[in-house]
Amino acid sequence: MIRWLENPLRERPPRRPQGSAATEFHRELAGYEPTPLIEAPQLAREWEVGAVRLKFERRRFGLPAFKFLGASWAVRRLLGEPPYAAGQTLVTATDGNHGRAVARVARLHGLAATILVPAGTVRARIEAIEAEGAAVIVVDGSYDDAVRRSAELAGPTRHLISDTSWPGYEEVPRWVIEGYATIFTEIDEQAGGAALDLVVVPIGVGALAAAAARHLAGRCALIGVEPADAACMLESVRAGEVIELPGPHESLMAGLNCGTPSLVAWPDVKAGFDLFCAIDDQLAVEGMRRLAALDLEAGECSGGSVGAAAALLRDPEARAALGAGNESSVCVLLTEAVTNPDAYARLVG
Repeated sequence: MIRWLENPLRERPPRRPQGSAATEFHRELAGYEPTPLIEAPQLAREWEVGAVRLKFERRRFGLPAFKFLGASWAVRRLLGEPPYAAGQTLVTATDGNHGRAVARVARLHGLAATILVPAGTVRARIEAIEAEGAAVIVVDGSYDDAVRRSAELAGPTRHLISDTSWPGYEEVPRWVIEGYATIFTEIDEQAGGAALDLVVVPIGVGALAAAAARHLAGRCALIGVEPADAACMLESVRAGEVIELPGPHESLMAGLNCGTPSLVAWPDVKAGFDLFCAIDDQLAVEGMRRLAALDLEAGECSGGSVGAAAALLRDPEARAALGAGNESSVCVLLTEAVTNPDAYARLVG
């Protein structure tokens, strides 16, 4: 099932590419290499478009998702050049990937890390965070409850590295967005000047979507993908203001189970995106299985992007709203590899 909303708040703002300093920083780090932009002619034929490219964040600095880009840049901007003084701790809330990235940054710099996760977070994701040397606290509530609790833990030596924002906490999340710009700089370089007509971006709190809007708004149509019961950006756009969708949020697409858009991401996303869609888990599973048939092992959020793109491009009204045609070039962001192996084995085989 899919429901979609053509964005009534779209303003076609001028592009504001950011993150060149962040990209230079990432390229100087040990282990940097661009993630692949994969041509998928099979999907292009199925979706009746000219080309499909998959930007697959399957391995970033040894982690199976893109989040290290934002976490590493935010820590550098907040704490400056290493080495860092002893006795400091990085704190964040997460559904998995962002917390693991913050924990990895802490481990690389000899810092402690405290990572808060919502109730119901699968054991594999908790263990991956703990393997980085971080302390994990399970919060009895939703991701948004974990965010609120993480803010209470911040202090002079406990540095909050959140990818979402609220009144009074805005600077660090802006740096996270800047860090994600590296993805879009790579896409430009890898596409070799080829035009992109449609770009599909999964949305949780909206930090990645804000980076996409800053880089791509006005160049192509931007499509946001959210879980059906956590479509906080879609419903905020419908309402014309940031709203919270109360939990529990229980989609398989764990990284997108967010009830409130990020305050600093909201202006870019509401102005720059063309269409928002909310999907059920079955579409995400179908997307994972389709990627597996292409020999791409990807997680639930990646599957959701592919499942949503397929459903939208089968819908004549959605195609018309997006201006999609037989010659259109589509880019889909696959934001994670497999982070829950047991679920992957059960759902995909």
